[in-house]
Amino acid sequence: MDALSDEELMCRYRDGDTSAFATLFARHKPGVLSYLRRQCRNAAIAEELYQDVWTTLINARERYTASAKFITYLYTIARSRLIDHVRRQRGFVVVAGDSNSDETGDAIVEAPDTRAPDPVAALHAERCVEQLRVELDHLPDEQREAFVLHEEGVNLEGISDVTQTPLETVKSRIRYALAKLRKKLEDCL
Repeated sequence: MDALSDEELMCRYRDGDTSAFATLFARHKPGVLSYLRRQCRNAAIAEELYQDVWTTLINARERYTASAKFITYLYTIARSRLIDHVRRQRGFVVVAGDSNSDETGDAIVEAPDTRAPDPVAALHAERCVEQLRVELDHLPDEQREAFVLHEEGVNLEGISDVTQTPLETVKSRIRYALAKLRKKLEDCL
């Protein structure tokens, strides 16, 4: 099953193969859960939304068609559940922002290796990881969402589909997020 694409697995699951679902679930659990945790900033709520994402997928399996990448389909569900939650809590409006034609690179700010044998380096790495978390929280919602999706492996076109935002806007949001994070994390890079 591991050799099959996500789309093939979802089609098999749609047709009744529950082992295909188990493979999809295992393959995407870390990324979807991480996305939800970073976006809502509350582990308990993220866990609840995470369960809702998979329940939604299960309930919609018979209607699934492989017309787009599965990862786009899955993260669209995750984003919809998150938006629904936020709307219930305080009202939320998705702002598309302006389109910008500048290109963005594929560079992603990576958390330092916290397994460093040197205690001073380990302490520095821990501080950098915490600073990255804080700085992610300070990014505008649209930039944080694009950055986190990209970090979770969703390609630019997929992010555009998930957020229903023009591709050039997605590129700009990621570029601005990277610039802000690099500036704030100069001592860690």
